[in-house]
Amino acid sequence: MKEESKKATLQLVDMECSYLTVDFFRKLPQDVDKGGNPTHSLFDRYNDSYLRRIGTTVLSYVNMVCASLRNSIPKSVVYCQAREAKRSLFDHFFTELGKMEQEYLSSLLNEDPAVMERRSALAKRLVLYRSAQAEIDTVAWSK
Repeated sequence: MKEESKKATLQLVDMECSYLTVDFFRKLPQDVDKGGNPTHSLFDRYNDSYLRRIGTTVLSYVNMVCASLRNSIPKSVVYCQAREAKRSLFDHFFTELGKMEQEYLSSLLNEDPAVMERRSALAKRLVLYRSAQAEIDTVAWSK
């Protein structure tokens, strides 16, 4: 369960990391009148207010992602645990059901014996039809 939960958590983090890219910050409007001229060198181009705006944007985004992950990760872990518990319960249920005798299972169904007999006969006939079909297919493909 630990590895599956870890994998789901890492997928959530990867999804959140892909939203803000370098291009996002390059497209932020610059204050041209305050010295933010895009034609100057890297250090001249990005003035103090522009860099503060980037810092504020990144901080807001990181806080939003942290809040989202704080809510999503426990849900993801519980979902993985519940799914595994469901699988385990079904496996246990079918194992226990398979151990029961046919007569006991029939009594649990409380079904009409005539209907039960007809279903059993039809199931046997279906097995015979399938084996006959398999033999016919074998002969047809061998020519």
